[in-house]
Amino acid sequence: MQSKNHFLLIDFFKAFAAFIIILHHLSSYGQIAEDARKLLPGLMTYLFEYGRFAVQIFLVMGGYLAAQSLTRTGEMKNPRAVPKLLLNRYLRLFAPYLVALMVTLACAWAARFWVQDEFVGKSETLGQFIAHLFFMQGIFGFDSISAGVWYVAIDWQLYALIAIMLSVFPNLRALIWASMILIIASLLYFNRLGSYENYFIYFIGAYGLGVLAQLAKNYPDQAVNRIARIVITVIGVMILVASFQDFWLRNILAYGTAITLIFWGDYAYKNQKHFKAHKAVNVILWGSRRSYCAFLIHFSFILLANTVYIAWGMDQHHDGMMALAVMLVALVASWVAANFLYRWVEVPARHFKL
Repeated sequence: MQSKNHFLLIDFFKAFAAFIIILHHLSSYGQIAEDARKLLPGLMTYLFEYGRFAVQIFLVMGGYLAAQSLTRTGEMKNPRAVPKLLLNRYLRLFAPYLVALMVTLACAWAARFWVQDEFVGKSETLGQFIAHLFFMQGIFGFDSISAGVWYVAIDWQLYALIAIMLSVFPNLRALIWASMILIIASLLYFNRLGSYENYFIYFIGAYGLGVLAQLAKNYPDQAVNRIARIVITVIGVMILVASFQDFWLRNILAYGTAITLIFWGDYAYKNQKHFKAHKAVNVILWGSRRSYCAFLIHFSFILLANTVYIAWGMDQHHDGMMALAVMLVALVASWVAANFLYRWVEVPARHFKL
């Protein structure tokens, strides 16, 4: 279905990144991952080692779309509007997030009867659950209930930072220079230290590149476009120079995604000739709209897949083909569940705002 609010490349990035992240987690957790690796050792190892880098695409896209929405509202010039804006952002994320948490709790409870694996974790505590409700689990040192929920907490931190900076720096030129300092510090220092991974500073490098890509591409003031392009070029040179000492694939991927958005981020569906003939385009749009829900719900089906695999004794055979079949069922089930979560929860919840 055509949508005036969607663009082909952006939707492709969202659907593709969500798909790769799910495959990465399927290749990382439980007995089915171990047995499937015996059948396809190269592919499974590749997904395990490099699949997580798809998060960089999500981060750049998050910054790009956040800048797009925040710079279009005149309320950002009034700092008093920021709390309402952040609360509305929280409410938009919260409903599908809460439902996914409850489903994961139920699946983890069932898994503990059969699956003796570290990724299932111990029984959740009330404090751990409450911390998740406020996106504070990482800061308070709690284990994540699900593999995807950490990203929601980080996304909210990053969105809040950009909103606050836009209210503090109504002159976007000053904001761009301030962002450059944060981005460089993150990409070249903080992003390489695991002790910061629960805080915005660890991820602001990739997210900030998305913000700069939006300002360089679509902001109506040409002076802002020019400064944003200069800053992105400077950051690219610094990433290149730093790569000679320590090659960091995450930085390269984030920078490449930002540059791609600058050139083709506004490629609209209406520019596609013979649009109705391209069924793959409709699949991309369908997956893009459900990517957030898929990101949230898929870990539940990894738990269920491993539970069924062990409870039915399939793990005793160590059959790679059987493990791969169960993995594919979990993959399909994740997207089917994401579809229902999107239609029944995420879309209706958009009306809950101040």
